[in-house]
Amino acid sequence: MTVKDELMTVPQVLAELGGISRRTFYRWRELGNGPAAFKLPNGELRVWRSDFMTWLRQLESA
Repeated sequence: MTVKDELMTVPQVLAELGGISRRTFYRWRELGNGPAAFKLPNGELRVWRSDFMTWLRQLESA
């Protein structure tokens, strides 16, 4: 069985991280420390769950 990847919204990412602030998330992005994300035509960010999980695993090993 293959697991389907999903796109996460910024609020979903924040909730997964235990409720960090939106400002912290965007600061991490400014510093190049956040998970890989891309901007939709309407300006909203999305993060692939697989990229998010990879980013978390890298934090664990650091």
